[in-house]
Amino acid sequence: MTRKQKFDPTTLEIYRALYTSVAEEMGLTLRRTAHSPNIKERRDYSCAVFDSQGRVVAQGDHMPVHLGSMPMAVAAALRETEIAHGDVVVLNDPFAGGTHLPDVTLVAGVFEDKEKGERKKGKGDAERQALASRNKSTPSSVLPLPLFYVANRAHHADIGGATPGSMGMATDVYGEGLRIPPVHLVRGGRVNEDVMRLVLANVRVERERRADFEAQIGSLRTGAARLLEIVGRSGAREAREYAAHLIDYSSRVMRACINAIPDGVYEAEDALDDDGVGSGEVVLRVRVRVKGERASVDFTGSAPQVRGPVNAVEAITVSAVSYVFRCLIGAEDVPASAGLMEPIETLAPPGTIVNAAHPASVAGGNVETSQRIVDVLFKALAQALPGRIPAASQGTMNNLTIGGTDARDGREFAYYETVAGGMGARPACDGVSAVHTHMTNSLNTPAEALEYAYPLRVRRYAIRKNSGGVGAQRGGDGVIREIETLVHARVSLLADRRVRAPYGLTGGDDAGTGRDVIVRSGDAEERIASKGSWELKPGDRVRVETPGGGGHGKASRKSEG
Repeated sequence: MTRKQKFDPTTLEIYRALYTSVAEEMGLTLRRTAHSPNIKERRDYSCAVFDSQGRVVAQGDHMPVHLGSMPMAVAAALRETEIAHGDVVVLNDPFAGGTHLPDVTLVAGVFEDKEKGERKKGKGDAERQALASRNKSTPSSVLPLPLFYVANRAHHADIGGATPGSMGMATDVYGEGLRIPPVHLVRGGRVNEDVMRLVLANVRVERERRADFEAQIGSLRTGAARLLEIVGRSGAREAREYAAHLIDYSSRVMRACINAIPDGVYEAEDALDDDGVGSGEVVLRVRVRVKGERASVDFTGSAPQVRGPVNAVEAITVSAVSYVFRCLIGAEDVPASAGLMEPIETLAPPGTIVNAAHPASVAGGNVETSQRIVDVLFKALAQALPGRIPAASQGTMNNLTIGGTDARDGREFAYYETVAGGMGARPACDGVSAVHTHMTNSLNTPAEALEYAYPLRVRRYAIRKNSGGVGAQRGGDGVIREIETLVHARVSLLADRRVRAPYGLTGGDDAGTGRDVIVRSGDAEERIASKGSWELKPGDRVRVETPGGGGHGKASRKSEG
């Protein structure tokens, strides 16, 4: 451990709240100014504050799958580009810090006003030189030192590719949509229209995409303004020192949490049903080794990367590991900073389902494989902490996309949604029904908003009774969501847990698996696979029946009855 600097605990808590509020306000700005229902209604976005070295200081209470992986995107932006005052870098490349193509990350620096600058020669210059030396594109003499970085990530309802919604069955990343390496979307406060035009020429519903990009840019400006207000009150030196203290504090809390886990090696196996193109089960294996205050999470033995779009890149795997261990802390007031991962080593062998290499297709790695990584990791930790770990939740995000041309105005539309399911039962209480769990923290699109924005109708939305696993504590139930299209459209589904059920724990029963149907004219039902694309005619309906959560503990005869 490096030297420990003294700090005031009360001041530390004030800074924790301040930095967290900055990330939360960034999210609020993004949500209120975005145009797409996916961001505005479902809140499929995340925001975070980083220090001048690119380390996470605070995150909003947003999407776990985004937040744990965003540091790699920021690192890629700092490594590949120069970020000066007024610049914004955009990227979504899964092999350069991104996750899957629809999740687009924007990064900006927060710079002190020249007139009010507190930097002096000496330490500041040395730090600036060190930062510049890591940036291969920028001479150290011209790179100013930012006080902080701000970043956000939003799931765009379409980013190009063969199918509307960009979540189809491509077998490589080129077929999934537009891949954006770290490049400048804004320079000196002005949008780089060449880059913007290039992006918009390759996506559906360009007016909506532009508006959402502008909302993301505005969110970064909000974050920068709030951080400068903090600096203005306390000074840059104190603001930066307490950011570092927050990171150190998170590390100490996580080490204490790991130290409370019995030393040992805990192993588990789970699997995805298939990859969508005929692979059969895709196995994930994990070995968790706990020794003192440190833990290693080793995915050696997991399946090689596959042709279908369920490959996860390393950023996703690290994100899922971060989420699981953060759950073990169980304290909301612990800073969600870079320190949380300091005592944890993640080993994800390259070329496998948990660390796929270019040009693997990755659309489902972010949404499906991330959930299975959580499931298998909790399954392993249940051996060490049987009284704290829940049974498996639904284990899928049930990604549904529908796209076509809206007859009302002749414009293209692209609807995307994840569908809730059952939460796994916990050792002391039942699971929750009809809720998004684990790596997603989004909401459903309200029927009124969906029908206003798209030529679609919600025909059924209900709890899927008795889909949760029976146990001393019952698993939550899934949902039934049925949507009718009023125009010719193409529907894509990317889901899982249709074959292998969400597991119960300590004698609890497994949950019910999911089921998917297209209802054609005349009410003829066509059972469809959990991964694929289909053509719909006006009046056709797609029905998604989501899995429940596993039960916990053996049920008594009375509860079974």
